Amino acid sequence: MIEAHQEQALHAASQTKQRILDAAERLFSQHGFAATSLRRITSEAQVNLAAVNYHFRSKEELIQAVVLRKLDPINRRRLEILDQLETGGVEPTIEELLHAFFGPIFEARRAGVQVCEFPKLLARAHTEPGDLMTRLLPAAFSEILARFGPAFRRALKVDQLELMWGMHLAIGSMAHLLSGGAVLAFLSGGEADANDYDGALRRLIRYTASGLRALAEKENVAG
Repeated sequence: MIEAHQEQALHAASQTKQRILDAAERLFSQHGFAATSLRRITSEAQVNLAAVNYHFRSKEELIQAVVLRKLDPINRRRLEILDQLETGGVEPTIEELLHAFFGPIFEARRAGVQVCEFPKLLARAHTEPGDLMTRLLPAAFSEILARFGPAFRRALKVDQLELMWGMHLAIGSMAHLLSGGAVLAFLSGGEADANDYDGALRRLIRYTASGLRALAEKENVAG
């Protein structure tokens, strides 16, 4: 009887935590991190502030939990694809590396595994004013950078500084693509379909690969 009661309590706590995460994800996606108060999240999730403090202790820990809940599986998939590429004995191409980096996000969208509006949330995380991403980066991307950075450098034969510029611009392009469906529809007169994930991924890879190669080229400045 006691074990059954404990199991029910654990299940209830887990459901409460998921409601908080789902509500926070929706609100962060729609309004941004800074503009969303804990009070608004508790109202949306129909919980009290004590529940948020119990599960997450602070708003910043809640933001990290929301982002990593979806980003961790994407990062694991990125590393899985990279492992496959690097076991063949042939250095991966830039396009293959970009597919390993960008592809899992589009896989998640095709499969419908994201809750609420994670693509928009990811774009928010990359474009939110302030130092939010600086604080999130170590937990979210340290392993990815450690694995993908050397692979891109080998493929591009580029120095570290130019590569980091290139990856910053590439991530910006990805974030804009994930959140800019209305802009794309306007620019294309409604002809481009933002839900054409395969087409969007192909174009993003082709566009980004060209930009990375251009940055890798040594500039010859006259005079």
